[in-house]
Amino acid sequence: MEKSFLQSNQWLDFQKSLGRKVWQVEEIGIIRYNLPFGKSYLYSPRCEGKFFSDLFLEKIKEIAKQENAIFFKAEPRDNINLKQFGFVKAHDIQPKKTLILDITKSEQELLDKMHYKTRYNIQLAQRHGVKIRNPKPETRNFDAFWRLMEQTTKRDGFRPHPKEYYKKLLEIPNVELFTAEFENKIIAANIVVFYNKQAIYLHGASNYEQRNLMAAPLLQWEQIKEAKKRGCAKYDFWGIDEEKWPGVTRFKKSFNGKEIEYPGAFDLVFQPFWYKIYKIAREIL
Repeated sequence: MEKSFLQSNQWLDFQKSLGRKVWQVEEIGIIRYNLPFGKSYLYSPRCEGKFFSDLFLEKIKEIAKQENAIFFKAEPRDNINLKQFGFVKAHDIQPKKTLILDITKSEQELLDKMHYKTRYNIQLAQRHGVKIRNPKPETRNFDAFWRLMEQTTKRDGFRPHPKEYYKKLLEIPNVELFTAEFENKIIAANIVVFYNKQAIYLHGASNYEQRNLMAAPLLQWEQIKEAKKRGCAKYDFWGIDEEKWPGVTRFKKSFNGKEIEYPGAFDLVFQPFWYKIYKIAREIL
């Protein structure tokens, strides 16, 4: 199994650029997140469970003591039994389920396997004259993306990252912005990561008022074709959840990717009292 881009040196450098402390312990990337009252927690997204050991956890405990960390959250990619090390099941940060599309198949095979409406909508967007571009995130493109992101998060009821987060994210060499344009106006935009022969559709935003132009399916299709050109074998739609995001999940499933489920998040608690306070605060906020 290839290492996740969330465990790459580029991702840890990105976290440092946001002002967070990071560590590499036994080939596992660790990120420190600030909490009120001088507290913090340590976090390792999409880590490899095979590197977990008593020695690894001793090193984590040392860092936790130095950083006044309440807990260490791990989200392994494999089915290691973290409860044997004292972890407890906890709330997820990364999506627990995703869809992976095998893009080693021909373009025609990929089109044939899609839902017929998705295939039709791709053609419809092309007939409307929607153009897909992969520009460098210049000010015009980034500002358009951010405006769309604000609209999308408000519409779909989730909280975006700060504007600076996306700006710094697009400074990573293998992270790119794809846009769908109609009459010289950006009406949809996606952030895609290219890493280890995979393309990952990480963030997306769109103009709801112009949804009849079907820019979103065409944008995905052009990203998939670009990933094929670059020698990628897989296209990761990143997150699905039929309860939280029914519309988005239905859209992603229409491309016929294989559903993958990760074990989810587990916390190793160092300060039980403060951990209870943290959990209560999470439920309230």
